[in-house]
Amino acid sequence: MDELGAQAAALVARHPRDARLRRVGTSRAGTPLWLLSVGHGSRQALVVAGPHANEPVGGATVLRLAERVLADPRLSEGADATWNVLLCLDPDGSRRNEGWLSGPYSLGRYFRNFFRPGFLEQPEWLPDGAAGARLPETRALLEVQDELRPFLQCSLHGVDVGGGFVELTRDLPGLARRVAHTATRLAVPRELGPYDTLYWPSLGPAVYRIPPPRIGDLAAAITEAAVESTWYHPHRHGTVTAVVEAPMWGVAAVEDATPPIDAESILRTVSHTLRHDTRILEQLLARIRPYVTGAPEPGPHPGPGDARPRPAADTAAASGGSPFGAGGPGAALAAPGAAGAVSDVARLLAPVDDYLLVCPGLADAWDPDVDTGGARPLPPLNTAHLAALRIAGRRLALRTAGLLYQVVVASGHDPAGVLPELDRLIDEWCADYRDGCGARWISVARQVEYQSRVVLSAFELARRYAPVRSRSGEPGWGTETAVPMHRE
Repeated sequence: MDELGAQAAALVARHPRDARLRRVGTSRAGTPLWLLSVGHGSRQALVVAGPHANEPVGGATVLRLAERVLADPRLSEGADATWNVLLCLDPDGSRRNEGWLSGPYSLGRYFRNFFRPGFLEQPEWLPDGAAGARLPETRALLEVQDELRPFLQCSLHGVDVGGGFVELTRDLPGLARRVAHTATRLAVPRELGPYDTLYWPSLGPAVYRIPPPRIGDLAAAITEAAVESTWYHPHRHGTVTAVVEAPMWGVAAVEDATPPIDAESILRTVSHTLRHDTRILEQLLARIRPYVTGAPEPGPHPGPGDARPRPAADTAAASGGSPFGAGGPGAALAAPGAAGAVSDVARLLAPVDDYLLVCPGLADAWDPDVDTGGARPLPPLNTAHLAALRIAGRRLALRTAGLLYQVVVASGHDPAGVLPELDRLIDEWCADYRDGCGARWISVARQVEYQSRVVLSAFELARRYAPVRSRSGEPGWGTETAVPMHRE
């Protein structure tokens, strides 16, 4: 995180007339939220990096985009556009992933250092609507959206295992063809059936239409994301939002659109495996929980009317030299009933509870032998869909195991005796990704280039229909000497 901010400040120092860095908010742990703006055009584009803590590629992508805009006047003056890039929406969560960002890049290292906050602490979601937004990161983004009224918003995400795809709030005709060209040139697989778009309209191969927000329970929100969000908030301003997903470990099978030989047999295996893994993880959590200082007791999960952010946690600052453009989490284990700091434990266990909440329902929804009553039946599935479901089930298990692993390791001792089993499970499940799914690391340079090209394609298509709007509301835009961040 520190490196990302320093690189942005250095870019502004090199281009003081055309680039500006301003603080638009502060995270829960006191980290500045920086907006880098390039150009002086009347049409505003907004690019948001780091909305999910475990998806770092966006930080490197926004710096690459800024450099390209500065080098190519056609992207700013020629398009009457100003590019505004939010360097990282969740800097506190991103710091918790710095344990793997400097490499070497292996699945085991990634999942043992994985962190992503619980659903209610993810800043893009608005479980109580924009008026009820409680996270300062969310409020900062909403204010930027309402100030800029961008014609295009790009939210930069990363797929840990799978392929690249794009989700849109409004169609951009021609984008699917451009995504296909970019993916082919860079040897990045396109995901033709992501599990979270299972019921969404397709706008072309690997391009999907985000459904309008609707009220639903927490489990549906986590798995389908069709809830009120910062993706749809600027819709009132005529904004089209593109969620651009770039894969870290690519799997060729996610772009296989052929009919499967025996879909029901594969679905049974996937659903049975998810149930089996969930039971193991629930048992491990039950062994760990009594020794975790201040861990929340298991209980009913909130519905939409009860959704409230969990308590914030302090985050230790750490920096390192990472090609992504950026410590691990702390936890405390003690005898049952012992007192101590609890915030980090709560932050680690919140997503564990979320994952274990949705796993049984997903297993039932995917199992052809289970009657789910009024639930929506699965749509027709191709081989890519089945590969994505297998990856998704394994992802839920690995993330949960990685978070439990961190709780124990950070404590320095293992009173419940679970660490050897967690180590074995993580190794076994990562081997399944590597050997069973054929997951292969995609270099950071290719990830960034893929995501940058898709954003530029979306920009070109969106600006054709964008109305002329007023300039940024920032006073004195482009007339002041840039102030380095360390002198702010």
